[in-house]
Amino acid sequence: MTTAAVRLQKFLSRAGVASRREAERLMAEGRVRVNGTPVTTPGSRVRPGVDRVELDGKQVTVQPFRWIMLNKPRGTITTRRDPRGRRTVYRHLAPRDRVLRYVGRLDRETEGLLLFTNEGDVHHALTHPSSGIAREYRLAVEGLPVRAALRSIEAGVVLEDGVARAERVRLLRVPDTRAGDTVLSLVLREGRQREVRRLLDAVGHPVRRLRRVRFGPVRLAGLRPGGWRELTDAEIGALRGAVGKGRQRESGPARGG
Repeated sequence: MTTAAVRLQKFLSRAGVASRREAERLMAEGRVRVNGTPVTTPGSRVRPGVDRVELDGKQVTVQPFRWIMLNKPRGTITTRRDPRGRRTVYRHLAPRDRVLRYVGRLDRETEGLLLFTNEGDVHHALTHPSSGIAREYRLAVEGLPVRAALRSIEAGVVLEDGVARAERVRLLRVPDTRAGDTVLSLVLREGRQREVRRLLDAVGHPVRRLRRVRFGPVRLAGLRPGGWRELTDAEIGALRGAVGKGRQRESGPARGG
């Protein structure tokens, strides 16, 4: 039985090493070889399981798509390696999962839902600035924000990198004492660096604790800090659907171009 050929950039994306656009750049730089020969032309095709594809001299193979969820603990860095030797989120994953790419960075002191995958195209679509994927947070802040402060967060606050706004902010719990914290729910559709913290700083209520509880259609539930699990088929399908990929994807390697 003949193995169907696929476009090389699609193969690299399905292998989880790069998005299709990034794969085209790698090809143009001469870093991709097929059967020992550099391939720089977009649209070139390969036969999975027959042709040998290499990136920077290392063989690339297509593995079944994998998606996992981690409940990121506070104090961990969202990176694969840290030159200063600080704890990274990958220390909490099984060894075989440390090749997966995280979906949407969380800063060191932020905890909660962090996704990992080797499904390159969906990863790229979810993290692209134009995706508009909702991210929901629970946060404890200093003091008790007045209604006007909450309205201003939704209307838009001028930060150093432009106007930022929450799609929704809700008061969940008020402090028992003047020294206590207020608990809020906040939904963003952007992924700017430290955006939640900067929004609350701007209205005079610094964040004491921040946890992401939802990324798009997937919610954090039932995991202790540092714990992880595989996503269900329904969750994976919902993520693909959220970026318009639901009808175009399979749960494993493609058989077409």
